[in-house]
Amino acid sequence: MRIANHDNKAVLLTSDDSGIDIHEASGGKFGPDIQSVYDNWSAFSAWASSASGSSLAIDRAKLAAPSPEPQQIFAIGLNYQAHQKEAGYKVTTELPPVFTKWRSSLTGPDTQVTLPHGGNVDWECELVVVIGEGGRNISAANAWDHVAGLTIGQDFSERIRQQFGQAPQYSLGKSFAGFAPTGPWLVTPDEFSNPDAIRLGSDIDGEVQQNGTTADMICPVPQLLEFLSKIVEFRPGDLIFTGTPSGVGMGQNPKRFLKPGENLRSWIEGIGEIHSTFRAGKPEESGVPIES
Repeated sequence: MRIANHDNKAVLLTSDDSGIDIHEASGGKFGPDIQSVYDNWSAFSAWASSASGSSLAIDRAKLAAPSPEPQQIFAIGLNYQAHQKEAGYKVTTELPPVFTKWRSSLTGPDTQVTLPHGGNVDWECELVVVIGEGGRNISAANAWDHVAGLTIGQDFSERIRQQFGQAPQYSLGKSFAGFAPTGPWLVTPDEFSNPDAIRLGSDIDGEVQQNGTTADMICPVPQLLEFLSKIVEFRPGDLIFTGTPSGVGMGQNPKRFLKPGENLRSWIEGIGEIHSTFRAGKPEESGVPIES
């Protein structure tokens, strides 16, 4: 099952270019906003298995974030060993660092991102989990039952802001406007032959940057939910950016960061792709610190 946030309405997709208006087809039981689908995930899933309705044409330009109003956004750093190595950290199997991306950075699948003036903006293609059934103390064995679906995300990072000062500012460096594009839609876990081994990657103007698989995660999705839910309570619609494979700009020699006019394509097998283009930001709106 695939669900899209199309023109601010929840849509059950029947193909890449058509779907069913969930609110209309359910007689008002679910929708029209997509958050109401996550808030009633069990009932919605049962209804959707046999849903039918009038066909609606999908205009990709009208697609928005699959979960536009999460109460919480979690992000996992250094969750692939090869990425740990390229980032200059000791390779370990310990639980990766956890931070957040502020909700104001969230956007849809095809966007133009303003690059903060004087910054070094990096890319990180990530599998993003959307929570359906919330709760605490979720076991790894039951974790996938709490996942509404999966989508594509980019964890853009402004590396100067992120590392400036006595302690890293991960959340600030990763939460500029447009730094959390997601989409193009949500795909339920049952659509994957193995949801623990999904290929993902990115390219800039056709030049491959990342090509990995979630099978290489240090802490796979079920273990992430188990650990995090011992501390926090998941809510329907919450997002987890699960980490990125190797191939980011900071890990290259010489380092490579995004430039105005470039086109970044991020893809995940079984979901699709999202696209980001970039423009230069104004000096007075930078937010990037300058060493004195």
